[in-house]
Amino acid sequence: MNPFENSCQNTLQLLEIWEPRLLSLSEEIISSRKNIQSRSIRQILGHLFDSASNNTHRIVHLQYRENPMSFPNYAISGNNDRWIAIQDYQHENWYNLVQLWKFSNLHLIHVIRNVNQEKLENQWISGEDILISLRENIEGYLPHLELHLKEIEELINQ
Repeated sequence: MNPFENSCQNTLQLLEIWEPRLLSLSEEIISSRKNIQSRSIRQILGHLFDSASNNTHRIVHLQYRENPMSFPNYAISGNNDRWIAIQDYQHENWYNLVQLWKFSNLHLIHVIRNVNQEKLENQWISGEDILISLRENIEGYLPHLELHLKEIEELINQ
């Protein structure tokens, strides 16, 4: 059995719960309420898509490239905010963005379920003197997702 199956199941449950909830939110709620990083719900969800996409790429690369692997870390030096701005998530069609987030996570779950267990200790260079194993990368995804969904929850309840 895949050691990440519980995490995959928990992610699937979150997608089931959150997709209809997100789609039911008003334009005012998704666009104007801002978290401590001055991100709207639209922008947070866009960031979560970027996270799923980048993690998918890392997981794939970590299974066939040199070890340790050099791979861009989009989340350092404010780059994730650049990604949000360049992709203009604030004006993305909401239904499409929710679906993009959902299906990118479904694909990530598929990738995780098929990861080569022999490659779990392969590492990528995340930053200066920071190495992250494939195992750590996968294990860190769900807490990151939950953190941002909690932020969305807080913005909904404002």
